[in-house]
Amino acid sequence: MNKIEAKNVDFYYGSFHALKHISLDIPQNEVVAFIGPSGCGKSTFLRLFNRMNDLIPGTRLTGQISIDGTDIYGRSVDVDLLRRDVGMVFQRPNPFPKSIFENVAYGLRVNGVKDRAFIAQRVEEALKGAALWDEVKDKLKESAYALSGGQQQRLCIARAMAVEPSVLLMDEPASALDPISTAKIEELICDLSGRTTVVIVTHSMQQAARVSNKTAFFYLGEMVEYGETKKIFTNPDQEATQNYITGRFG
Repeated sequence: MNKIEAKNVDFYYGSFHALKHISLDIPQNEVVAFIGPSGCGKSTFLRLFNRMNDLIPGTRLTGQISIDGTDIYGRSVDVDLLRRDVGMVFQRPNPFPKSIFENVAYGLRVNGVKDRAFIAQRVEEALKGAALWDEVKDKLKESAYALSGGQQQRLCIARAMAVEPSVLLMDEPASALDPISTAKIEELICDLSGRTTVVIVTHSMQQAARVSNKTAFFYLGEMVEYGETKKIFTNPDQEATQNYITGRFG
C-alpha cells in the first residue's frame, strides 16, 4: 500500500522551474532515500510533503501529491493537521530554548494534551525510541542546549515522534554530525522502519544504501531513476545514475 503518491509534479520558485514532471509512489512504513548533487531539487521535493514550501513567497505547484489518498494541496486541507502527521527533522539540530523534557512535550501541549501522566509517558517513549533516554533521564529539566550536537538531533527526532506522525521527513539529518552520532541516527532510522514512513534526503550514498528500502536519484530538477535501493546501487537502468554512483560526476 502506498503512503505518498506524487503525480506529474512541477514546482516553480517564481519563474525558476525547480522540479520537472515528477511522479513516484512511496510505500507505507518503508524508508525512501533521495540522492543527487547539491541543488538538484531533492530537498525542495521533500518539503512539498508537508507544504513547507508554502512559506516561501512566489512558489507554485502543479500536479498532485496525496497522502493516504488525500490531495494535500486541496482547499479543505488543514495545514497544521498535515504538519502534525508529517514530522520534519532538519539538517542542523534545532532544539527549542526549553528543557529536554519540554522540547519533547511541546507538540503534545500544542495539540491540547493536558494529562501530565500521559505527557510524561509519551516523552519517555519518544526519548527511548530516539535512543536518548538512558543519556538524559536524570537531566530532563536541564536545557536542551546542554546536549551535544548528536544528542540534540536525536532530541529533535524524539520531539517529532512524540506526536506519533505517520510520516517522518529528514533533510540530511546527519550531515552536521560526527561518525558515531551518524551511526546512531542511522540505527534509529532502521528502527523506525516498519512503524513509520521515512523519507530522507542525504548527500551520502553510503547512508542511502545502509538505511533505505528504495532510492530516488535526482538531477537538475528531474527524477532520473527510482527503484529498490539494491538495484539502484548495483544495476541502475540509467547511465546518469551509474555515473553519479560511481563518482564520475556530482
